Amino acid sequence: MAKFAAACLALSAVSPSLPQSRVDGNSTPVFPAKEQLSYTVEWRLIYAGNAVLKVDPTGSTDGAPWQVKLHLESAGLVSKLYHLDDNYHVEMDNHFCAASTNLDALERSRHRETSVRFDRNRGKASYIERDLLKNSVIKTAETEVPPCVSDIIAALYKLRTLPLEPGHPQQIVISDGKKTVSARIEPQARETLKLKSGTFETIRCEANIFNGVLYNRKGEFLVWLTDDARHLPVQIRARMNFPIGSITLELDKEEHS
Repeated sequence: MAKFAAACLALSAVSPSLPQSRVDGNSTPVFPAKEQLSYTVEWRLIYAGNAVLKVDPTGSTDGAPWQVKLHLESAGLVSKLYHLDDNYHVEMDNHFCAASTNLDALERSRHRETSVRFDRNRGKASYIERDLLKNSVIKTAETEVPPCVSDIIAALYKLRTLPLEPGHPQQIVISDGKKTVSARIEPQARETLKLKSGTFETIRCEANIFNGVLYNRKGEFLVWLTDDARHLPVQIRARMNFPIGSITLELDKEEHS
């Protein structure tokens, strides 16, 4: 569940040549820029929690110029049934190459930490998963990776800088530390999306990461990006078979500094 939670907030950048776009009459910078996006999470039409995705050009511990933090917390009835408090952290460079990732997942009565380090010189990704309550190692793995590989979150930012046109698919190399794939991203159609936070002209994209590609669970992963230079991820939806069903994230607020 922890890895899936991170994935659901993910597919949605750091290119100094991109122009600026205007939103609500104000000049809003595209990447590179400090940005915080807040989402409401809905599960089967029920309010399920909140997510905050923050990218910051400072404070990296791995020498990468960018760090991204994702916080996901359940709320309401869903929190009583399945309490979840996850924190995901990735260090990445200007080309969205991941240097390291860390997931601290507190779910129900479990508390686990999953860390991945991407070693470019060795061409290896090292994976380790720990049970923090039992102070034990659950799983370790090492896999070969290309010189530049994105984790699921860095892939979201990379997607935002790519030219998106329906009928013209893109490929992004993604790794979770155990498996590395070239994921196909398919811009499907332009849609007008009416959300509580506003009305957006978007491009709907499907990221092929389920069905044994990166994750074995059967399903589809859709992301709606604004049809402008920013490609702001305003809605993200994962549709899966019973018992999970659909999980939808809707943009509630964006902040810049």
